[in-house]
Formats: sequence, C-alpha cells, structure tokens
Amino acid sequence: MPLIDELLQLSVPVLLLLVGAAFVAGWVDAVVGGGGLIQLPAMLTALPAEASTGTVLGTNKVPSAAGTAVSTWTYIRRITPVAATVVPLVVCALLGSSAGAAMASLIPRPWLSPVVLVAVVAVGLYTLLRPAMGLEHAPRHTGRAHAVRAGGIGAAVGVYDGMLGPGTGSFFLIAMVAVLGYGFLEASVHAKLANLTTNVGALLVFGLQGEVWWALGALMALANVLGGFLGATLALRLGSRFVRIVFLVVSGVLAVRLAIDSVALFT
Repeated sequence: MPLIDELLQLSVPVLLLLVGAAFVAGWVDAVVGGGGLIQLPAMLTALPAEASTGTVLGTNKVPSAAGTAVSTWTYIRRITPVAATVVPLVVCALLGSSAGAAMASLIPRPWLSPVVLVAVVAVGLYTLLRPAMGLEHAPRHTGRAHAVRAGGIGAAVGVYDGMLGPGTGSFFLIAMVAVLGYGFLEASVHAKLANLTTNVGALLVFGLQGEVWWALGALMALANVLGGFLGATLALRLGSRFVRIVFLVVSGVLAVRLAIDSVALFT
C-alpha cells in the first residue's frame, strides 16, 4: 500500500489521537514499561476494522522500537548494564520475539484485550502485595544460575512481545525484580535493552511480511521518542520508589481500561 494511502484512510482527529497516545505511551514505557497498553488499545480503536492483527501489531512496533531506543540510551548513559545479565537476556529475547511474531497472525484480533488484561492484573497485584520488592538492589544469583534465569526471562517475555506486545517492558521489569533480585531502577536499564531487542526482532518479521503501515508508524514514532526521553530523565532523577509507584498506578488504570474493552466484546 502506498504510504500516502495509509494516512488518507484516517481522519485528522484519529491521527491526533494516535500521536497523543504514542507520546503518553513513550513516557510510561520509559518509566515502568507497558506503554503499549496505552498505544495498542488506541490503535485497535482507531485503525480500520479490515486491518489485520499483523498490521496492528506490526505498525505498533515502529513507535515502540523508536521510543525504547531513546529511553534505553538515556538509561545507559547513567547506569552501566551487567554483561552477564544482558547477553543471555537479549539473545533469548530476540529469538523469542521473532518466533512470537511469526505466530501472531494466528491470534484473532478480539482476543487481544482479554489476554493482556489477565497479565496486567497479575503483575500489578504481585507488586502491590510485596511493598518492599525492588526498592533495594540485591541480586540473588550468580554464574550459570543467573544466566539461565536471565535467558528464561528473555525467551518467555520475548515470545509474548512478538505475539501481542503490550506490557512487555513491565513484564521484563517485574520478572527481573522478582526472579533476579534487581532493584526497580537497575532492572529498568536491562529491561529497556531487552524490550528494544524484542521490538526490533518482531518489527523485522512484520516488515518482511508486509504488515507495517510505515508512514503512520513514523508519525507516532516521533511522539513516542519525545515521551520516552522525558520519562527516562524523570525516572533517573527520582529513583526506584517513584518507578514502583508509577508502575502500580499505570497497572491499575490500564486494567480498568482493558476490563471495559473486554466486557464490550462479550456484550
């Protein structure tokens, strides 16, 4: 489809909605992850009904990848990633997201909101019930045990990101805090690297399948990048406690939104 034809299918208010959603998603994604839970529902609402699941997910990856790249760079300038964590995490995340993206077309579009709702509620409750979790950085594994766990997190969350995507940053973050014993802030830089990898891997697959609306994706990417830069800067300034609070607030709000969408599907 010619690039201009993509945009002509959308009204100006719809374009403004999508660009605004991308900005907010970039900010949220940079702080706690999960910006896709704002961005993807907006795209599901705004894109034409005939747009396939692959088109929605593939186009969503363009701003997601761009925003995550900027926020990742912002974190890396302040916090040095641990190689023993990054290597297995990123390699397995890339493999997982590529496999997940290849299977994404098997998921009916109406199933997206209910599936993501369950995941968001689960991680939100887990974090709420453990008030001290992630406030201190205390890694609890070393050597092979650490590498295996980091790789397992990368593969599992990577498959999810390729197939669905929303909340991936949050799932990486909470998994590293709960499984590896990282603090929220220290986990954030590794979660960003892994999320950037899964976004790029899935985008390559969707792009090769011709499922991406590149012009719309580029407009949303600009907004997402700006939001991501502002969010990452604020998170670094205010630390792990701020990140945890934002994580819980975002999880609650998005759970309500997804619940409304899910109820609407079955009524």
